[in-house]
Amino acid sequence: MKRGIFLPSIAVVFCLSVVLNFYTGVFSPAPIQAASFANGADVSWLPQMEAKGYKFYDDYGVQKDCLQILKEHGINSIRLRVWVNPSNDPYNGHCSKDEVVEMAKRCKNMGFRIMINFHYSDSWADPGKQYKPAAWANHSTNQLYTDIYNHTYDVLSALKVNGVIPEWVQVGNETNNGMLWEDGKASVNMRNFAWMINSGYDAVKAVFPETKVIVHLSNGYDNSLFRWMFDGLRNNGAKFDVIGMSLYPEPDNWWTLNNQCLYNMNDMVSRYGKEVMICEVGMASNAASAAKEMITDLLQKVASVPGGKGLGVFYWEPQCYNWAGYGKGAWNTNGRPTIALDAFLSNNSGLPTSTPTPTLPPTPIGTTPKPTNNEFVYGDINGDKRVDSIDYALLKSYLLGFSSEFPYVNGKKAADVNCDGNVDSIDFALLKGYLLGIFNYLPVGV
Repeated sequence: MKRGIFLPSIAVVFCLSVVLNFYTGVFSPAPIQAASFANGADVSWLPQMEAKGYKFYDDYGVQKDCLQILKEHGINSIRLRVWVNPSNDPYNGHCSKDEVVEMAKRCKNMGFRIMINFHYSDSWADPGKQYKPAAWANHSTNQLYTDIYNHTYDVLSALKVNGVIPEWVQVGNETNNGMLWEDGKASVNMRNFAWMINSGYDAVKAVFPETKVIVHLSNGYDNSLFRWMFDGLRNNGAKFDVIGMSLYPEPDNWWTLNNQCLYNMNDMVSRYGKEVMICEVGMASNAASAAKEMITDLLQKVASVPGGKGLGVFYWEPQCYNWAGYGKGAWNTNGRPTIALDAFLSNNSGLPTSTPTPTLPPTPIGTTPKPTNNEFVYGDINGDKRVDSIDYALLKSYLLGFSSEFPYVNGKKAADVNCDGNVDSIDFALLKGYLLGIFNYLPVGV
C-alpha cells in the first residue's frame, strides 16, 4: 500500500528548480561517452595525506574513502606518479615502485582506469628542472637510454604481476625542454630526447602492447611551444601515441586560455595525427565557482576535438587541503570537496537524458508518520528508519550509475519518493527538498 504525498506550490517550484539545475549541471553540449572519456584525478599525494591523519567527507559531511568521493563526483580515472629512488619526505618523496603498485591496485579494485606518470627522477620533474636520479648521475647518454627502459619495464612488470593494466603511461613529466638534463635537454640535443622517449615507449609496449604512451608538456595554450617540440620529435623519429598537456589558468583568464588550448589541441591532431589529453588542470581552491566553469568548459572543448581524439581531463591533486602549501586543490578546509569537482558530473552518462514530468499524488501535508516494523518511509533508502544525508548520498550514487542496488530489501521502493514507479531525478529533488526543510512530509509504504 502506498500513501501519497501532496506538495504545496512552493515545494513543486523547488522540485522543478532542482531538476532543472540537476540537468543543466550534469548535462552539457558535446555529450561524452563515460566508457571512453577520462574524467581523471592525480591523487599521488593521497597515501601520505592519509598517513598524516587527513579525513575526507562527502558533500553531506559523511566520512568516506577519498576515492569513493571522487567516484561519486564523476571521476573514473586515476593518475599516479612514480619516482626512481625517492625519499620518505611526505611532500617531495614516496611514490616508489612498491607504493605506486599498492595504490594502483587499490584504485583498480574500485573500478578506476589507471595512468602511470614516469618522472625519471628521484623527485619532481617539471619545466624548471629535470634532474637525473642520483643513481644515474654519472651514466653516459647511451646508458641513460637503458636506464629508462629498465626502470619503465620494471615498474610496469610489477603492475602486471599484480593485475593492474594501465590504460596510459606518460614517459616524462612536463618535458617542455626534454628530460634527464643535460643529456636529454631538447634545446641542446633533440635527438637524444627523442631516443629517450623511444626507450620508454619500447618498454611500455613490451609489457602492455595496447597501452597508450603520452608525451606531456605544460602550458597547453602555447601552440608555438608544442609545434617546436613535436616537430622536433617527429623529425627525430620519436614514437608516442598521445600528446598530453597541463593547463593552470587563473579566474580572470581561463576563458582565453581554454580557447587557446582548444586551438592547440585541434592543431596537434591535424598536424601530427595524434590523440590529445589534458593530463593536469587546476585552479585556486578559493575560486571554486570559476574553477567549475573552467573545467566544465574545458571538458566540452576536449570532447569536441575531431574524430574523438580528445581523450580526457585530469585534475591534479584535487583532494589537497592544508597540504604542502598547495592551493589549487578542489577541496574545502572542512574536508569536503568544493563545487569545482561537480564539473566532472557534466560528463556522466549514467543519468536520464530527458527531464521527466513530475507526477505527485495529492494528499494532505503533515508530519511524516513513524513506520511500523512492516512499513518503510519513502526516502529511507538504507533502512535505518531515518531519512538523512546518507540516504541522499545513496540515491545520488545510484542515479550516477556508481551502484546498481540499495543496501536493504525495500531500498528501491523507498527511493521512489514520489511513488510513480520510477527512481529518477524527481525523487532526487524531493529528497533534497525534504532534507532542506522545504516540506516536512514523506509517504509511508508497505
